[in-house]
Amino acid sequence: MNSTLNIYTQHFGLTERPFSLVPDPAFVYWSGTHTRAYTILEFGLLTRAPITLVTGDVGTGKTTLVHHLLNSMSTEVRAGLVANAHGDRSELLRWVLLAFGVPAGPHESYVDHFARFQDFLISEYAQGRRVVLIFDEAQNLAIDSLEELRMLTNINANKDELLQLILVGQPELRAVVQRPEMTQFAQRISSAYHLSPMDAETVQRYIEHRLQVVGATAQIFTPEACAYVHAKTGGVPRLVNKLCDLSMVYAFTKGVVWVDAETVEQVVNDGVYFSVGTPAQPATDDRGTVPEFRRVRTPLNGWTE
Repeated sequence: MNSTLNIYTQHFGLTERPFSLVPDPAFVYWSGTHTRAYTILEFGLLTRAPITLVTGDVGTGKTTLVHHLLNSMSTEVRAGLVANAHGDRSELLRWVLLAFGVPAGPHESYVDHFARFQDFLISEYAQGRRVVLIFDEAQNLAIDSLEELRMLTNINANKDELLQLILVGQPELRAVVQRPEMTQFAQRISSAYHLSPMDAETVQRYIEHRLQVVGATAQIFTPEACAYVHAKTGGVPRLVNKLCDLSMVYAFTKGVVWVDAETVEQVVNDGVYFSVGTPAQPATDDRGTVPEFRRVRTPLNGWTE
């Protein structure tokens, strides 16, 4: 497998695969919506907001932003990450303790866990550190678990609250916290942002950015190919990565060093690219008309055939 991947990257003159599905902060592309989402996350940290909320559809880059935030935090912040937690009230607190490296036995009581977590918060506060708890895939939390988290943000020392909470999840999370019975929770949310999919122009810049990160010095995806990718993925970054990766494999098998719309179309028509619930609209140009995908390509600048 590694040998095949090496051939694939060498064929295009790249240092590694540009469109891996694994979230990697090194590949962050700062589109307008991602910049605003990250600004909200930073704003929440700097203002010591009790709860910050970021939502977005599957694959829009939420987890990548979370990891970038973790990598950029100063030593004055103690951060814990809980991904996809399940369970009741007691199990939730155990997940929280483990996220900070605090021992939490499976047979200990809720009272034991709560006391240990409170001691942990006070100890960090005494050492001049803020504690930030991040929940990824927070849409999986039950209402009583969210309420438990709200209660944890009430722990304080004098006038200072000891815990900041960042919730990241799919759109249904926003719907949950807007329920009437979640009023107290919603009032603790200082700021919220929803990540939207990329538009066609942003998709093209996103593709070019990821290729440049791995050493591309010339255009590989034609503008028409980028437009086709946007039409088939709806601008969702994870789906863009999947379709672009497969399109490069097809171009590699053809022995060419560019990807045109015909290649992307072939990937889709062959059924190799698989997605559920994404739009399959025709790509349009600035006038709203469908561009004609040319079937013949000349070598691109910087490449020879």
